[in-house]
Amino acid sequence: MSTNRVTATPRHERSLTQIKFNAEGDLLFSCSKDHIINVWYSHNGERLGTYEGNNGTVWTVDVDSESRFMVSGAADNTLRLWAVATGKCLYTWEFPTAVKRVAFKDDDSQIVCITEQRMGHQCAIRVFNINRDGDGTNQSKEPLHMFNPIGSKATVCAFTLTPNIIITGHESGKVALFNIKNGDEVDNNERAHGDVVTDLQMSKDSTYCITSSKDKSARIHDTKTLMVLKTFTTETPLNSAAIAPIKPYVLLGGGQEAMNVTTTSLRQGKFETRFWHKVFEEEVGRVKGHFGPINTIAVHPAGTAYASGGEDGFVRVHHFDESYFRAKPYGDLEIAD
Repeated sequence: MSTNRVTATPRHERSLTQIKFNAEGDLLFSCSKDHIINVWYSHNGERLGTYEGNNGTVWTVDVDSESRFMVSGAADNTLRLWAVATGKCLYTWEFPTAVKRVAFKDDDSQIVCITEQRMGHQCAIRVFNINRDGDGTNQSKEPLHMFNPIGSKATVCAFTLTPNIIITGHESGKVALFNIKNGDEVDNNERAHGDVVTDLQMSKDSTYCITSSKDKSARIHDTKTLMVLKTFTTETPLNSAAIAPIKPYVLLGGGQEAMNVTTTSLRQGKFETRFWHKVFEEEVGRVKGHFGPINTIAVHPAGTAYASGGEDGFVRVHHFDESYFRAKPYGDLEIAD
């Protein structure tokens, strides 16, 4: 798999937890265990700015469609709303436990977040309305909706196209649909994965999503029926999975846990981004680069590049060369996005 230009941005002090392109793809946001969030120019890897103020690992980040607001969740038990342009923290919500996942709704009107199950507190999912009037500092302290998902705790989530329905991935490997208004589990696939779901990313039109898991597989699910459409099975635990627009590929990243890595060679460590054909479920390429497990992967919305964040503290941006777009591993097969 050919990527002609690699930008290894200056590293975070500690391992990456999530990276996210904005809607235009010109900015890349990264958060890490070093308590800070960085934003980079995606075309050259230059750091544009830093969002400081968290007192713990920043687990998760998302940005709205206008690149006006960014939201983050951290181990200091806070959910924060930031002004993308100035780096100012506009509002802070505080909870009893850490915020492990955040996601904007497509129309930017709401955010959903998952808080950790810990110290006698159940895992909770909260939905907040985002007031976009004025400078963004006037937000409601109380969630619009809050519920505790039954059974296994949720690890990842996203809004679906169906009003008031979110999709979640769980510690048990379950993938489920919840009604945010009453907290009811509308549907579930208990056996979607055999181990914790580590990532969930939606397709461009939100009709399907991809999940990755410690069970060494990634799966594409229909977001309405939860039917498993495709399965990609590897020999290494997966931390992240992304869907490439334009081309029929999915990108998978993971690797052995850091504590097991010292005894293995780089090759055995499997610290590569793996490209799989979305339809035929076959691996078509690998890109090396990280000196530790890949924790998070994001694809440029135009499909011209992808980024990976690793346990090694580096964010790597790979720009695809012409051969990537010309490659037809299965002949003249054209696949609609």
